[in-house]
Amino acid sequence: MDILRFATAGSVDDGKSTLIGRLLFDSKAIFEDQLEAVERTSRDRGTEYTDLSLLTDGLRAEREQGITIDVAYRYFATPKRKFIIADTPGHIQYTRNMVTGASTADLAIILIDARKGVLEQSRRHAFLTTLLRVPHLVLAVNKMDLVDYSEERFEEIREEFTSFASKLNASDLTFIPISALHGDNVVSRSENMPWYQGTSLLHHLENVHIASDRNLVDVRFPVQYVIRPHKTEFHDYRGYAGQVAGGVLKPGDEVMHLPSGMATRIAAIDTFDGPVDEAFPPMAVTLRFEDDIDISRGDMICRPNNQPIATQEIDAMICWMADSVKLRPRAKLTIKHTTRTARALVKDLHYRLDVNTLHRDETAAELSLNEIGRVSLRITQPLFVDDYARNRLTGGFILIDEASNGTVGAGMIL
Repeated sequence: MDILRFATAGSVDDGKSTLIGRLLFDSKAIFEDQLEAVERTSRDRGTEYTDLSLLTDGLRAEREQGITIDVAYRYFATPKRKFIIADTPGHIQYTRNMVTGASTADLAIILIDARKGVLEQSRRHAFLTTLLRVPHLVLAVNKMDLVDYSEERFEEIREEFTSFASKLNASDLTFIPISALHGDNVVSRSENMPWYQGTSLLHHLENVHIASDRNLVDVRFPVQYVIRPHKTEFHDYRGYAGQVAGGVLKPGDEVMHLPSGMATRIAAIDTFDGPVDEAFPPMAVTLRFEDDIDISRGDMICRPNNQPIATQEIDAMICWMADSVKLRPRAKLTIKHTTRTARALVKDLHYRLDVNTLHRDETAAELSLNEIGRVSLRITQPLFVDDYARNRLTGGFILIDEASNGTVGAGMIL
């Protein structure tokens, strides 16, 4: 059974947490005592209905303000698929949390209040999801019950967002009118909107095709760990563990080791459950080779005729995530790319990007918290990279502050 990771985004009070609560409730993914607690809290507050948003808003500050601050992860499953939901915040000061939640997502749901239409925040979230190369985008027009389930209002929003999305790199865009509070078009089709001929939101999530989103052409296997069990039954065992970042690997395939450039063949592919005949993203496996090669953590396994770029100079879009320090030219940072860690120097800040207007400010001298810009980095040792558009795993990296050891930035290689 495959897993769909999806992120929800939208402006404040667009109903993201209520929608997730509704999905969990209608797919019977919550326990009776959880529901009782939510009903009790709703009654104590004098709410007329069971407030399903309380299922995801876990922080006390979130419940009091009725907003989402942290990225809340929830899990549920239907007979067709497993789901991991990242409920991301809507406020502009939590852009970094939105980037975190959407960076691993296969699909993003952007909620729009049917009364308010497409807001600045909606445009920002759409831009961020396309910047992070989330392959599938669903625009859920929520609170349709408050505009009397009007087809005209839905079509207005659809046209406005479609014209904006034409400027973005959105490959798969779907529009669904819903009411998270009443459950219209969330799990089952709504009788209140006979004019809508599409599927319900859950049906779309269950059936959206994600297998072809992963790069199955370029073989990329960053080595995470060398396995040498010091036991008599595994006396000569030497395996290289990691997560497949791209392509398909099979025993007998010819592969190349970087940085040495030496070629060998795969002898076997082992997993926790035993040997397998092939490995593909996002499987975690251990490779064994026919020849003894000096391989260590941070090295890359690829095909001899299809290699990543080995470079010490990279251009990237960076989302800055630290409030204590700012990104400035000449700053020294630690970079973590796949399993390789090195030191990096910020050579140049080309421009800061306004995520609301898409305007490029080329006079910017620094990046502050939640700001995004194009940056050139010089690295102390070669990294084996692909463009982020081609492979999100080998095209993404994080920046770490050497003093605090905290993650201060996330980057996408151009």
